[in-house]
Amino acid sequence: MRPEWTDAVINILVFFLMAAGLFGSLLPFVPGLLIIWLSALGYGVLQGFGTLGWWIFGFMTVLMVVGSLADNFLMGAGAKQGGASWLALGLGVIAGIAGTVLLPPFGGLIAAPLAIYAYEVYRQGSHAAAVRAIGGMFAGWGLSFAARFGIGLVMVALWLVWAWRG
Repeated sequence: MRPEWTDAVINILVFFLMAAGLFGSLLPFVPGLLIIWLSALGYGVLQGFGTLGWWIFGFMTVLMVVGSLADNFLMGAGAKQGGASWLALGLGVIAGIAGTVLLPPFGGLIAAPLAIYAYEVYRQGSHAAAVRAIGGMFAGWGLSFAARFGIGLVMVALWLVWAWRG
């Protein structure tokens, strides 16, 4: 049997890891929802899941997947609404991945909008149209941040219920 104080230490560590994930979601290259989810997984492994824990962890898993997909969808939808073509979006994704691999962690953040901008200037022959497409992408980025942060808050709140009731 382990000492009683270890439960408190585990709870504090998990809370701080989740807070780091939540505030890390302010930065697009930090997988905040994944950090929160991994923290909950660690909590369940160390403290036991129990019936309530399995339900909450399952729901947190769905939230993490939805939040991660929404992030990409909202940024792409914003760029599309700003006038970007599907090909420009595809080039932006490829450039973002390549930029992240070649110049982590900021390379993708620079390469993706540059690729969309360059292709839209080429396609439409207009600096203003390319800037509108990038503006749409950044508006989608803002929406995706709000979605990620809100989902992260719900995930942390669910864990608090699990820790308190468990």
